[in-house]
Amino acid sequence: MDLERIFRMKEGISSTSYANNSFLQKKAADEVMYNTLEAIERVYLDLTPDTMTIADLGCSSGPNTLSIIKDMIKTISKNSQHIFYPLPQFQISLNDLPTNDFSTISNALPQFLEDLDKEMEHVGRPDIAINAYPCSFYGRLFPDDSMHFIYSSNSLHWLSKVPPELYNDKGESINQGNVYISEFSSPAVSEAYFKQFQEDFSLFLQSRYTELHPGGQMVLIFLGRIGPDHVDRGNSFFWELLTQSLATLLTKGEIEKEKFDSYHAPFYAPSKDEIEELVKKNSSFQLHKLEMFQIEKKHHADNQISYGTAIAKTVRAIQEPMLIHHFGIGEGALHTLFEAYGRLVDEEMAKEEIKPVTFSLVLRKLFMGEQQMLRSC
Repeated sequence: MDLERIFRMKEGISSTSYANNSFLQKKAADEVMYNTLEAIERVYLDLTPDTMTIADLGCSSGPNTLSIIKDMIKTISKNSQHIFYPLPQFQISLNDLPTNDFSTISNALPQFLEDLDKEMEHVGRPDIAINAYPCSFYGRLFPDDSMHFIYSSNSLHWLSKVPPELYNDKGESINQGNVYISEFSSPAVSEAYFKQFQEDFSLFLQSRYTELHPGGQMVLIFLGRIGPDHVDRGNSFFWELLTQSLATLLTKGEIEKEKFDSYHAPFYAPSKDEIEELVKKNSSFQLHKLEMFQIEKKHHADNQISYGTAIAKTVRAIQEPMLIHHFGIGEGALHTLFEAYGRLVDEEMAKEEIKPVTFSLVLRKLFMGEQQMLRSC
């Protein structure tokens, strides 16, 4: 499966689109907004650039990316007034895979600028240039030392590809009947997923280190797990429920067993120790913060629907394009699948709460002198 050509959130602004079903992702970003705004404030005060370069990696197609950018611009504007320094120009880079629905973001830009004009009427809106970068962030994107602030929310748990070690020499899955790591998976499955995450996250850090201006910072928000066990009642459990829901389609004859056995999520939920280890290997970054948090289950967009239904709508907005590509299923089967999924989530929540966790990292690129001092210690 060529993820760069296939993987994307559900496009458009329909009732099943990502744009209308990314409320939980926004809650995660809002939960650690103070980290994001503190970090970009520090970058601005330390460097006071005439043009502030900001990138959102994994911007997707919903309203969340423009919302956070607006908050960043307003924060810098407030600080420029405090230090009596001219408000900088802004160069905003929005990145996601080539298949991403950039047109929905483009269509939202006029309203975004109009709202910003109103909210900054007392100081005047700065010059803002917004560009799209349609390519994978697992690799280089920008010129050396060109970015002041890099932000990525709810993206880095997605791998660059399904781990190739999940398939044997005959091309058969070694994790048949499981969408992700489960209690029935062999240790080789966990090893394959972790290896792919190591490669991807290391490449991401190396690329961003080269692109960040010394003193620049990154805020990264992504899903993870609490401890060393890959199977827990958190993010991995949601994949287990998707496996069970797909099994209902298999029983009804709506999907083929061969395709069911070969469908695997390009996803990995790392632990705190795994994240810290990989960051330490890239010694040119200073790890300012690493926080773990949970989103309260009451937080979903429509209080008229159950928590399970809200989760099902969110997962469908993420998984639908890949499910259609892999299984060739239509609207009816998708409805059956996610109706079953939402019901399973509600049933499980009635037994015992599902507690997925999210990590928030704040990283700063050291100046050369700081790097040399750190190495000499």
